[in-house]
Amino acid sequence: MNNIDMLILFLITLCATIFFTWYIKRILLKARIADNPIVSEHRHKSGTPTMGGIAFLFTLSFVISLYYQNIPILIVSFIMLAGGIVGLVDDLIGLKVKEIQKIVVNTSDEVITLGRLDVEPGEEVRVATPKAKAEVDDLLKDGKVEVIGEVPIKTEPEELEKIICQIVLGMFLAFTGAVTTLGGFTLGIFAIPVVVIAILGCINSVNLIDGMDGLAAGIVGIASISCCIYGYLFGPATIIPPFLILAGICLGFLVFNKYPASIFMGDTGSFVLGTGYAAAVLVCDIPYFGVLALGVPIVSVIVSLLHRAHIIKLPVEPLHHTLNHYGMSEVKIILTYWGATALLCIVGLLAKMYLF
Repeated sequence: MNNIDMLILFLITLCATIFFTWYIKRILLKARIADNPIVSEHRHKSGTPTMGGIAFLFTLSFVISLYYQNIPILIVSFIMLAGGIVGLVDDLIGLKVKEIQKIVVNTSDEVITLGRLDVEPGEEVRVATPKAKAEVDDLLKDGKVEVIGEVPIKTEPEELEKIICQIVLGMFLAFTGAVTTLGGFTLGIFAIPVVVIAILGCINSVNLIDGMDGLAAGIVGIASISCCIYGYLFGPATIIPPFLILAGICLGFLVFNKYPASIFMGDTGSFVLGTGYAAAVLVCDIPYFGVLALGVPIVSVIVSLLHRAHIIKLPVEPLHHTLNHYGMSEVKIILTYWGATALLCIVGLLAKMYLF
């Protein structure tokens, strides 16, 4: 593809995403399929339509119909489409409420322990863990906490079921035979586990970071644009088209998803972006820069894993919700994460240019 063809590909993807997001948003509003945040600081976002990632599926179908003869575009778009379907199933299951959890506030003058959390006076927390649920009644009787609200918790597939589905997505990509070398190494039979691990890691990184207006779309968009620049500067040019599709989807969705968001992507969208970014990095064979560009979500996953392993303690998971919990505004968090992503990408490009 020459430069004009690639520009046309980007514009087609961008415009299609804008149109389909607008259209899906109207349908979701009429169907009253809306988000109901479990984080106290985000309760004001209740009623915002979710599952906006369905628009990505329409965009990808349109791109495939136009560029089915371009193998890299076809493979990456197909894997993204498959990832979106898995995410859509997650979203549909999540429409059913699993349980109602209490939100309590510490009304005492001292720090109290609820579950694994140390709750400051006046601090609000959600009673989520079995340990917290067993302790809250005694705290209520002692007058140390007060129930100030309730939040519905959606039904989710078991972790093993999620992992199996994500492994299947990785197998889909591995079986195409598009990934034979990576980072200067010939993979051979090891292509299968490498691809599966990459897909698993990228899906969960993007899914975890998708918790604030435009956060995931902005980060993946910046990383994808940077990968396009990488391909333009260092070649080959075949690197660019798959990332142009990702960039077009992200920027198109940000028209409606930037702060204050009027639609959320849901698991449908985060699975599309996570699967697509991993597939593009693998097919285009730029693992080092690709991983660096997605460094912010990867660090966020590591912090969450440390929390779940009881090595560190977060009042709210993941990290961006903790920052918000401690008073950092949502806009500042988003801009900080976007800025950190852009900085990592610039460092990677300069390192490639002058060091490697």
